[in-house]
Amino acid sequence: MAQVMEDERVPTGIDGFDELCGGGLPKGRTYLLSGTSGAGKTIFALQYLYNGAVKYNEPGIFVATEERPEEIRRNARKFHWDFPALEKEGKLAIIDGTSMKLGLASNEKYVDIRPFDMRHLTDQIITVQAELNAKRAVVDSSTSIGFHIGDPQKIRIELLKLSTTLEVAGITTFLTCEILDQNNLGRFGVENFVTHGAIALYFKRAGNTRVRSIEIFKLRGTPHDTKVHPFDITPNGIQVHPHEEIYGGD
Repeated sequence: MAQVMEDERVPTGIDGFDELCGGGLPKGRTYLLSGTSGAGKTIFALQYLYNGAVKYNEPGIFVATEERPEEIRRNARKFHWDFPALEKEGKLAIIDGTSMKLGLASNEKYVDIRPFDMRHLTDQIITVQAELNAKRAVVDSSTSIGFHIGDPQKIRIELLKLSTTLEVAGITTFLTCEILDQNNLGRFGVENFVTHGAIALYFKRAGNTRVRSIEIFKLRGTPHDTKVHPFDITPNGIQVHPHEEIYGGD
């Protein structure tokens, strides 16, 4: 079991975000990253892994359960993040959890040919983590996993097992979650209860335009900013404005 000091932090490297949480996220915990479609969840998650590998020498794992790995690499390329190069260097792995669900063949290095199963998926994450000595992970998304499981109580149990397993392994993880409206953190009403923290990305209308903003909804056991701050998606990724605040919106 990985031993983690209480004050150890994992910087995301996302411009402006770490200032909101004391320099980074408490290490070895699992965090919910929620937002409506188009809010920027996947970009945030990709940037977190890229920065980990490039800036902090922390290999990462991206678990794709909605998009095929080639789409993930294509999305990263838009921001000049060379995921194939990191994969070759052993600093990043993409687990293909999508192809089998769709009944499609896969040439990926990391793909489970068995029918989709949470225990199999968790075992594979731990196997890849040992191979890369991975310190970071993203599971994109908990929503897709939830639809596969169906029953909210079973979803809570399975996500709790996943979250706990990754925390025991010392991996600092984001579970992305797509929501239908901006008044709920989870799609099934249970995701917020199985994670150490929750971060919400908003894409709200203000007059005749839409404004992107971010809120750290909770971080257990540590102080953090409680205001809603604007952010932009730039050619280099997400940039949070920690000294500006969002006061209104629809």
